[in-house]
Amino acid sequence: MACTTLSISSKNYSSWSLRGWLLAKFAKLDFDEILVSPDAAGARQELLLLSPSILVPCLTHNGIKVWDTLAIAEYLNEVKPKAGLLPETLAMRAHCRAISGEMHSGFANLRSALPMNLKRHYPGYKVWARAQADIERILAIWHECLTTYGGPFLFGKRGMADAMYAPVVTRFMTYDVALDGACTAYAARIMSMPEMQEWLAAASREHTDIDELDREF
Repeated sequence: MACTTLSISSKNYSSWSLRGWLLAKFAKLDFDEILVSPDAAGARQELLLLSPSILVPCLTHNGIKVWDTLAIAEYLNEVKPKAGLLPETLAMRAHCRAISGEMHSGFANLRSALPMNLKRHYPGYKVWARAQADIERILAIWHECLTTYGGPFLFGKRGMADAMYAPVVTRFMTYDVALDGACTAYAARIMSMPEMQEWLAAASREHTDIDELDREF
């Protein structure tokens, strides 16, 4: 069998790594992790939102190299179609791709104001107005999907969109973002997934800290 690897960065700080890793896990892909130190120049730039491109995670499968989480999701959907990363109908797939793309390219204010940091918790954190607008848009997306498709995940069964929004769930937990009942239940569902619990446990064992992302607010 060909060796399959997934290059990822810090499990504590890297939202993109978490997305790619969850996609591979949802697809039931057998892979080895290659950890890129967050001290590496390129990885550090990505984590601090200073890099013009995101090259981690990077999946190597059957001699094919794929980076960028949306590209990884689409590739895995082709090679593992029974995994259900994308929903069944054309309309649902279009909706899934639209909100996944929105997360992939948008919400810059949220990313900069609420960086992913799984080891921290900031009770009563005050969110500035532009980041709050991003939060409200994300919650509107969740409500629309959960209402339209009936839950328990964004398109009924867990898949691509849930992997794309999972790091946002962790941000909401870290920065004590207030959620209503439906969104609280969805966030709890994401956090309780065995894959998320595995990732959180590994993140808690990391010893590398990035001062710019560990500042006291």
